Amino acid sequence: MVRAKFICNNISKFKHSKDDDGVTNITLVPVLNGSEENKQFWQYTPSGNLQMTIKNEAAEKYFELGEEYYIDFKKAE
Repeated sequence: MVRAKFICNNISKFKHSKDDDGVTNITLVPVLNGSEENKQFWQYTPSGNLQMTIKNEAAEKYFELGEEYYIDFKKAE
């Protein structure tokens, strides 16, 4: 498993029409500073981004602008 630490830097909501429930686009980028832990994560992941389009209200509400998240990568079996 590989762990990264990212921060949410963009949340955008889109509707294609007034009758559409819409989707939420979330963008996360590697943490830069703010703590010794963040400096260590930045040393190994200095750039990149993760973009997701979400159409799930509970998942949309989970992400907050400016909050930090761990991302764990584990191979699927």
